[in-house]
Amino acid sequence: MRDDVRLLLGEGSSVLFTEGDITSQDTDAIVNAANSSLMGGGGVDGAIHRAGGPAILQACKQVIAERGSLPAGKAVATTGGNMKAGYVIHTVGPIWRGSGNEEAKTLASCYRESLQTADQLHLHSLAFPSISTGAYGYPLHQAAEVAVGAVAESLPHCKRVREVRFVLFGAAAFDAYVQAAKDLAQSVEPPLRYTIQTTES
Repeated sequence: MRDDVRLLLGEGSSVLFTEGDITSQDTDAIVNAANSSLMGGGGVDGAIHRAGGPAILQACKQVIAERGSLPAGKAVATTGGNMKAGYVIHTVGPIWRGSGNEEAKTLASCYRESLQTADQLHLHSLAFPSISTGAYGYPLHQAAEVAVGAVAESLPHCKRVREVRFVLFGAAAFDAYVQAAKDLAQSVEPPLRYTIQTTES
C-alpha cells in the first residue's frame, strides 16, 4: 500500500490520491463509473450497488423513467444508500476505440459534470474511481492524464467542493495517477502553482 499523495491547487482546493475501496469512503459523495442503463454491472459499478443496497437501484430506475438512458460524459446523482457517502454521482465513461481526441473529451466531461453535480448539491468532497480503465479499456496512463487535468482545471471554480479523492485499485493505477499529478504540477505556469505532498495512508 503506497502512502497517500495530495495535490494542492490553491484557494483551499486539493486532490488526494489513495489506494482503497471507494465504497468505504466518508466523502459527501462517491462517483460511480456506470453504464448508460444505470442498472448496475461489474467492477466499481457492481461494488457500489452491492454496498449501497437496493435504494440505489430504485433511484436509478426513477432517473431512467424520467430522463431515459444517461449519455456518455454526463452525470446524475442518487442516494448513497447504506454507504457512508450520502450520494452516488453516476457518470458514463467512454469505451476506448483508439480514437483519442473524442474519447478524451468525453472522459474529461465525466469529471467536470460530476464536480458540477456535487457543487449544485452543496457538497464539499467527493471520491472518484479511475473511470473507463476497466472493461471499457481506456489506457491507464492516458486516462490518468485526462482525469487529473480535468479535475485540476474544474475544482478551483467550484463554489463548495474543496476536496476530490481519487480512490485507486492497485499499485499500477495509483502510480499512474500520481505521475499524472506530478507532471501537471511541473507543467503549470504562473500565476498557477500546484504543490505535491506525500502523507502516510
